[in-house]
Amino acid sequence: MALHTSPSRFLRRNALALLAAMTAAGAAGTAWAADDASSYPNRPIRLVIPFTPGGSTDILGRTIGEQLNKAWGQPVVAENVPGAGGSIGADRVAKATPDGYTLLMGHIGTLAVTPSLYSKLPYDPIKSFAAVAWVARVPNVLVVHPSVPAKTLKELVAYAKANPEKLTYGSGGNGSAAHIATEYLKLQSGTQMQHVPYKGTAPAVTDLVAGHIKVMFTGVPAVNAQIKAGQLRPIAVSSPKRVKMLPDVPTVAESGYPGFEADQWYGVVAPAATPKEVIAKLNKQINQSLSSAEIETKLSSEGAEATPNPPEVFAKLISDEIARWKPVIEKGGVKID
Repeated sequence: MALHTSPSRFLRRNALALLAAMTAAGAAGTAWAADDASSYPNRPIRLVIPFTPGGSTDILGRTIGEQLNKAWGQPVVAENVPGAGGSIGADRVAKATPDGYTLLMGHIGTLAVTPSLYSKLPYDPIKSFAAVAWVARVPNVLVVHPSVPAKTLKELVAYAKANPEKLTYGSGGNGSAAHIATEYLKLQSGTQMQHVPYKGTAPAVTDLVAGHIKVMFTGVPAVNAQIKAGQLRPIAVSSPKRVKMLPDVPTVAESGYPGFEADQWYGVVAPAATPKEVIAKLNKQINQSLSSAEIETKLSSEGAEATPNPPEVFAKLISDEIARWKPVIEKGGVKID
């Protein structure tokens, strides 16, 4: 006698079989992820630096890469991807496979400023990335070419007001941290200066030393050597307190603008959905490196302050800074598109 199975029973059996298969696959996938995280890293890591070589982002990114290489024995390949205020490199990482092998050396510009600058940013600083490690904060220093007849911020402001649009200032690109910091200073001081964007900090510094532009507000590491050589004159620093490397240079707040603060900060992020175990492993190793006397001394010599923290603290910094700089950008009328 032939046995007949009703359609409903047939469907239930197949559904149960499919569910069992999916559960098994999920368990296998979880086990694979755990195994993969435990063996991480087992091949080279790519660290995207969204600016040209020579700037603060590049210096700090390569320093972290060297430390990870020493600790793990795996090459960390620094890849400079400049353009659009760092957003080209950031977008590349946002769309990369979330496996921990493609990272971004992010900073205030790419992670906190660009959301208010671009109407159609190809990535979301919060949704597209997983915060890995807050690496450092770097005070900006306002420097001028020696031909500028000003030795103090008060004198520079007076000269700028007497010569509107005559002073040109450089930055690492439209929307870069140097661009926004200078616009913030212009807003506070009521001055006008013409912006000349470059494809990175290094070429801007080169032109500043040559006298093609006259002013720049950028991270201390990028211009420290030129200050020491007498090629550039420091006017003021952006931090709440004076910088150890430049003890005789007053803060902007001391120079007549109380409450002014516009430090740069830097940190590593990974594509969203990168396994938490990999994030934790990266964070632990980077923090260990930042806490070492060797790196603290190296960063200090570059005018940077190490900031080892859990990923959650760095994630909050990004969120808070987006909210902080939005009104500055809107009031200054700074827009890229």
